[in-house]
Amino acid sequence: MPDIFRITLRPLGLLTLGMALSACSFEPPIHLPAGPGSAGYTAGAAPHKTVASMGKGGAAQTLSYGKDMSTVWWRLFHSPRLDALVSLAMQHNPTLDLARAQLHQAEAVASINASVFYPQVSASLGAQRAKSVTQSGGGKTNAYTYSLFTGGVGVSYYPDIFGVNRMVYRGSEAQVEYQRYELEAAGLTLSGNVVTAAIGEAAVRAQIDATRRIIAQERHLLKLTETQYHVGSVSQLNVINQQAQLASSEALLPPLMQQLAVYRHEMAILVGRYPSQWHDKPFTLDELHLPKHIPVSLPSTLVKQRPDVQAAERQIRYAAALVGESRAEFFPALQLTGSFGYSSNTTNLLFNPVSTIWSLAASLVQPIFEGGKLDAQEREAKAVFDGEFANYRMTVLGAFQQVANALRAVQNDADALAAEQSALDSSRQALQMAEYDYRTGETDYLALLAAEVQYNDAKIAYLKAQAQRYQDTASLLLALGGGWWHQPVKGVPASMIHAKAGHSS
Repeated sequence: MPDIFRITLRPLGLLTLGMALSACSFEPPIHLPAGPGSAGYTAGAAPHKTVASMGKGGAAQTLSYGKDMSTVWWRLFHSPRLDALVSLAMQHNPTLDLARAQLHQAEAVASINASVFYPQVSASLGAQRAKSVTQSGGGKTNAYTYSLFTGGVGVSYYPDIFGVNRMVYRGSEAQVEYQRYELEAAGLTLSGNVVTAAIGEAAVRAQIDATRRIIAQERHLLKLTETQYHVGSVSQLNVINQQAQLASSEALLPPLMQQLAVYRHEMAILVGRYPSQWHDKPFTLDELHLPKHIPVSLPSTLVKQRPDVQAAERQIRYAAALVGESRAEFFPALQLTGSFGYSSNTTNLLFNPVSTIWSLAASLVQPIFEGGKLDAQEREAKAVFDGEFANYRMTVLGAFQQVANALRAVQNDADALAAEQSALDSSRQALQMAEYDYRTGETDYLALLAAEVQYNDAKIAYLKAQAQRYQDTASLLLALGGGWWHQPVKGVPASMIHAKAGHSS
């Protein structure tokens, strides 16, 4: 490099370094709101153990506060088929493909913004053949043809004196982290949708089976009533009432079949299939085991375990970088350029020292008047920052609300299932006694019909309460973050890693 380069660049470099080191950050301070601390999640005493009842899904559940999930949440149901469904969805659902693409896009943008920290170097090589005309005294014209060969290297560099480029890069880094947590949240939401659809399908199937048994029983009672009518023991009104009750129960089947179809179609889409391509065997509640021990994270750690909260925090940091960038725009921007090369009319002299050409330039641009644009940009950035801060608060409050609701739901669901179990047992016993008395003529048909309707309602209510307990347990595990942080590979959702080890059905 010629001495002129060294002489000129050395003071400029020292000046740039000193200004960069002395430049302050224009980002606003970020003070995240504190959580509820020792106040816990719920108003009043938090539930620690639920009541137990007989039957499937009636086990007592212990809520272990301050304990972390040891695995991703759906594995707590200990269902190989459920694991396989979630794995299949993680591999083929287009929602995750979209989230991955958005993460890759954000990473590419960050790489683009990082390139400004380095000198931009380009090389050029050119050849030109031209004809030129000159005029001499007396109006005489001379024409001559010549060749020109050039080659050289150009360098440009933007010293980030007041941190504009640094703010842009920080914003892009925050967007990368935001998209990474959005991918985590998408995987968590997807797993929740799969489990919800599986439980919903199993619950509807149980209701369909129960309704069909009820219909079979009512047909049996109809035959009994018709027999008693023919022998003169009851009136025709009893037969008509029983026929109406049978028709009423049969009318319950089509809506249940529609709900089942909806769940089946939803599951097909979740695993990336068309509804016509989904032929997986029916899912039942017998394949699920209600978690008996539920780890409940402390409020102080919930915000770290919720990917949506972490994503909202990254948006605050992105907005803070926007504020810093808008403030730095008020200060000068420095550009350094230089080139070194050769130019000759013949190729044999192109790289001769006499053919050397070079240039060195520095420009400093200071905004003076832009019609209020810079002020408006700063106000806009501050408004974005305030909006993202408010969004973070809403996200955190929503997270605590979801956990509080789910904790109470788990407690109340156990009480409801125990009550429904008691009601079902009583109504079953009452129906058996009413049917026996009706056969022997000790009671009238209205008593039998009332016992029949009561039992049918109790059976369906029990099945709904049973399924609701599974659904709300899943909601609590999801609200607590779902255990997505159990990931051996940085930046890859644990749910996706486990999905790769799963089995397709």
